[in-house]
Amino acid sequence: MKEIRVLGLLITDRIKEAGKTQQILSEYADIVSMRLGFHEVTSATCSRVGIMLIQLDGSSERQDELEAKIRAIEGIELQKMKFDL
Repeated sequence: MKEIRVLGLLITDRIKEAGKTQQILSEYADIVSMRLGFHEVTSATCSRVGIMLIQLDGSSERQDELEAKIRAIEGIELQKMKFDL
């Protein structure tokens, strides 16, 4: 059965974790259908905390791999929604 997964990430230190997160998302770019990031921005500074939404497509095995790698990054809280098609 095919599934679509939407991951919600709370990144507690974007400056520290952005590179690791980007590397994993690039590695799994073939299953990332959508990614959207939010962080508070002012003219003087950017927030170190961010939220990212990622929609995954493809095999559940590849989705599980990506999810496990994201969960292994310290400073990221991951929650997910799963839709079976």
